[in-house]
Amino acid sequence: MKTLGFILQKEFRQILRDKTILAMMFAMPIMQLVILPLAANFEVKNVNVAYVDHDHSSYSKELADKIASSGYFKMLGNSSSYGEALEMIEYGTADLVLEIPSGFERNLVREKYQKVNLSVDAINGTKSSLGSVYLMQVIAEFNRNLDVNIKSPNGKTAVPRAKISVKNINWYNPRAEYKYYMVPGILVLLLTLIGGFITALNIVREKEIGTIEQINVTPIQKWQFILGKLIPFWLIGMIVFTLGLLVMYLVYSISPQGGLLILYTFGAVYLIALLGFGLLISTFADTQLQAMFIAFFFMMIFMLMSGFFTSTDSMPDWAIAVSNLTPVTHFIKVVRLIVLKGAEFAQLKRELVYLALFAIALNGFAIWNYRKTT
Repeated sequence: MKTLGFILQKEFRQILRDKTILAMMFAMPIMQLVILPLAANFEVKNVNVAYVDHDHSSYSKELADKIASSGYFKMLGNSSSYGEALEMIEYGTADLVLEIPSGFERNLVREKYQKVNLSVDAINGTKSSLGSVYLMQVIAEFNRNLDVNIKSPNGKTAVPRAKISVKNINWYNPRAEYKYYMVPGILVLLLTLIGGFITALNIVREKEIGTIEQINVTPIQKWQFILGKLIPFWLIGMIVFTLGLLVMYLVYSISPQGGLLILYTFGAVYLIALLGFGLLISTFADTQLQAMFIAFFFMMIFMLMSGFFTSTDSMPDWAIAVSNLTPVTHFIKVVRLIVLKGAEFAQLKRELVYLALFAIALNGFAIWNYRKTT
């Protein structure tokens, strides 16, 4: 244990000596956690709609007013023809084209039925798909509230049939605000990037400056060397995690619904697994450039397949299998369940087992792969 103490003393001195890296490790995650959730918002607004009105009736004008007042769309005026509106899509001015045929109001009153033409620019998949869904909801609401005076043969107003009323309730995020979904995931990704990259460069830096040779000729055991590299960055990671939770509370008013002890327990185990992964990369690479490229390759996989941007349930079977083999997927799931749902330990113990297995396997492999060569 005395030998391990010397390694820890060396590591802390080395970390505290580089003031720039130390400031970046704490300042950058805080700045990114403040800025990124404001930009990484899946809610689509300002969808440009080219409105082609061939009817020019009170109903078609009412529909246009309803679309404009929804808060999601910007009406680009009344195009004279569908071809003119289509050109607006081709030049990127419009995202959607809604064409109202002639006889729109007459057919609604007499036939109780009328089709409209909706054309969607699918180059921006997210904006087009969500924009068209929003527009269909506005049209459906207009259809429900349509003030058509249906008369019976004797001149009296027909009694409307009974309808089933459906009301949606969002659990754990009642107003469906994206910040409650995005901020915990961004916190996990920032913790992953900081911990993964810094530890991946740690041992390689020792190789490049030549101090690794001096360490290798000492009687230090391999597990002591890896543990001495892991503990300082584990403490830094826990501090960054704490600062992230404070930013989440102070800036976005998001407080964990579950216990902080459970959250920190999972955070501690996850950091051990993540730092072990970074140290494993460092044992393979010979230069910091190699370590950065290897870490970047895996970090991209972690980010895109962790369930942060898209649900893992919508992925192909092989992608779901790969996603489950990354610790980031399990930790993002855990943080969201604890922060938003208030999940208890009994509901999450399987995820803790997964993270613990990742921690043991990755750190064990790093110890085994480290070679004490002079």
